[in-house]
Amino acid sequence: MSRFRAFWQASLNATKKALTWNIEDLMPPSERYIFNFNSKEELKKWHLYSDSEFGGLSSASLEIKDAGNGLSGSFSGNLSLDVTEGSKWNIKRGGFCGMRSKKFDGFIDLDSYDTIALKLKGDGRCYISTIYTENWVNSPAQQEDNSWQAFVYVPKDNWYITKIPLVRYLPTWRGNVIEANLEMNPSRIVGMSLSVNAEGGVPGARSGPGDFRMEIDWIKALRAEI
Repeated sequence: MSRFRAFWQASLNATKKALTWNIEDLMPPSERYIFNFNSKEELKKWHLYSDSEFGGLSSASLEIKDAGNGLSGSFSGNLSLDVTEGSKWNIKRGGFCGMRSKKFDGFIDLDSYDTIALKLKGDGRCYISTIYTENWVNSPAQQEDNSWQAFVYVPKDNWYITKIPLVRYLPTWRGNVIEANLEMNPSRIVGMSLSVNAEGGVPGARSGPGDFRMEIDWIKALRAEI
């Protein structure tokens, strides 16, 4: 009987504890690191791309450097509007570079968050933040990930934390906004990227061919406190 009473009391105590849980105890943390550029190991998670894949002459690099108060990433290069003469791709001008994360092991679930935050030091140019989600078209003929994009512009030469609500990311297809009523599925994110174009962006941002540099400390997911 004593064993039964001990078991009953333990069960009762566990039930009482469960009933006193606060809703915050059941929620994930209010912020979550997605990428942290504080180690050269971070470079293994990314690959670079540019118009050079299609006959352009732009170039880019991604390095981990000591920014004076710790390590951070440096995405830099040169944007060129010129193209290789006689390119089989028949493009008229170049002018873009990007760094894209390699696909996550499966996907990451950011359904509990509503904002992407990036700690950056800019160069006066406007950059593009892209989130890739699983494709909504289940077809062998269409296997590209869905892409959602938002402009990123931060003050030149100073570290700045920019916060982009997920609702500001627009659905795009190969760089063009899709005019359709679509919603991102934040529970099925397969990758991210940062890119820069020689032309376009927000008013007042530096544009045109030439050098670019964006320093990156970290990228996080945030949940607005209610």
